[in-house]
Amino acid sequence: MIEILKPTENGLQILDRPTKNAWINVVNPDSREIQYLSEILKIKEIDYQEFKEDINSLQDMEEIPFMEKYKQEYFIITRTPHKLTATDPESKYLSAVEYLTLPLGIMINKDYIVTICFRNNEIIDQLKVKKFKFTKSLLLLKLLLISSKTYLKYLKEIDRKIKVIEERFEVVQKSKDIYDLLDLKKSLIYFNTSLKTDQILIEKVARNKDFVVTEDDKDLINDVIDENKQAIVTTAIYKNIITDTTDLFNSLTSNNLNKIMKLLTSITIVIAIPTMVAGIYGMNVPLPFDHHPQAFIVVMAIIMLFSFLGVFVLWKNKMF
Repeated sequence: MIEILKPTENGLQILDRPTKNAWINVVNPDSREIQYLSEILKIKEIDYQEFKEDINSLQDMEEIPFMEKYKQEYFIITRTPHKLTATDPESKYLSAVEYLTLPLGIMINKDYIVTICFRNNEIIDQLKVKKFKFTKSLLLLKLLLISSKTYLKYLKEIDRKIKVIEERFEVVQKSKDIYDLLDLKKSLIYFNTSLKTDQILIEKVARNKDFVVTEDDKDLINDVIDENKQAIVTTAIYKNIITDTTDLFNSLTSNNLNKIMKLLTSITIVIAIPTMVAGIYGMNVPLPFDHHPQAFIVVMAIIMLFSFLGVFVLWKNKMF
């Protein structure tokens, strides 16, 4: 899908055909749309194969952020946060991981700015509703700022999920809670890696005079840097919290298991006393009280005495 757009101070304009200084948004393009895009951007036939490879590289979920300049054109890849839904292809093999990151391509030349993603991207959706005086550099900076703020939004959601799991574990200890924490930790690893590589990209953009021209641009890129750094620090904090919480959960589980084993051992010892006495009096040999008229009561009294004695000794040693 190819959209030709232009943000204004009054809202988003949807254009029928490409015009100079337009924003072209491309979602999950097929070969025909890539060919059409190359015609809009006036890509020479000799460069078309490289152009197509650059776009298709965005399908790689592990693609790292970078910025390259080809003559008068820039090609940028950044990683944006994404909350997985049932409609995402990754849900088939990442069903337990709710948060991850997606590569987003940005192409800038003298006429257009193009955003390319092979998934529906929340950052693009948020950018569409923004009202501002459109320039290509301003759109790039706002996109980076929205991405950083969305990271922080999802990190707050992860923090709330961690607290819910902790409260749930205090009531009933289940292995599922540990697995849920590990899934959140995987999401934080995705975020941490993407944020750190994005930080390098953002610093390159900040030093580039083609993107940071006015004082407003400088203020905006400084906000991006601050938000991204905050997201990096927050991610590290939550990773440590999950690590410590998981260790605590494992310790509590082991401690509860030890308590159960100790209780079962104590019960086994107590039960062994009457079993031993009953076994002895079950032998076909002369035994004390075997001809006594109250032999059963005497034997039961002996069993009760030694059993209570065993319980008392174990209780004194805190085995119960």
